[in-house]
Amino acid sequence: MTSMIKTGLLMAALTAVFMTAGQLLGGSSGMVFALVMALGMNFFAYWFSDKMALKMSGAREASTAEAPDLHTMVAELASRAGLPKPRVYIIHQDTPNAFATGRNPDHAAVAVTTGLMHILNRNELEGVLAHELAHIKNRDILISSIAATMAGAISYMASMAQWAMIFGGNRSDEDNGGGGLIGSLLVMFLAPLGASLIQMAISRSREFQADATGAAICGHPMSLATALQQLENFNRRRPMDVNPATAQMYIVNPLAGGKFANLFSTHPPIAERIKRLSAING
Repeated sequence: MTSMIKTGLLMAALTAVFMTAGQLLGGSSGMVFALVMALGMNFFAYWFSDKMALKMSGAREASTAEAPDLHTMVAELASRAGLPKPRVYIIHQDTPNAFATGRNPDHAAVAVTTGLMHILNRNELEGVLAHELAHIKNRDILISSIAATMAGAISYMASMAQWAMIFGGNRSDEDNGGGGLIGSLLVMFLAPLGASLIQMAISRSREFQADATGAAICGHPMSLATALQQLENFNRRRPMDVNPATAQMYIVNPLAGGKFANLFSTHPPIAERIKRLSAING
């Protein structure tokens, strides 16, 4: 399935969630408003989702003078992958993690935390960066960026439903087809869940693919495997302070969660990812 088809299906699915939430909150007029808003969000997400993702993560573009080794490593790996060198961003957080964003390889960026550069050795850092460049090469960074932007908007609508219920703003919504109190409750709990399930379905498969492609780019699959294990351990002990809508963009889940939360994680289990990388290594 091409990237364009995947992106279109993602936009359609998230728009459907958005419209359903609008119908539950405000009936037919709410659904029309949600459709208009979703169309605007899809347009905005296509052109500006990378900037939004970087801003929400607190990433700051790093100059070559500021991070020469990081720039050199990204340039070398991009050359191996047959890609233009992406812009390089740094997130000032001690927890190691990274993500890539952008609508295509010519408009891409890689963001890493300061913790990632301090904790990993050179081969492990190459493995992580190669994984992110694989997302760019596989052209799925637009999908993750759009998913993050739209999921954030759906979460915002759920918050609106909560406030409307608190202040009784939807008592008369049943008159024009809205769900009133029940509709607000459904939006509060089911809309974010629906968005998360859509993100999960997309993200899990692309992480496996990016691991395999990244291993080929860097040439040492087990360095990526050991890096993933370290990142998993650090992020469990010290979760990052990130917008939940953007969590699926990172190489490992930056948020804390128990076994139940992991059932709905946008990331596949680290143990399974390491197992597949070990198989590649032979």
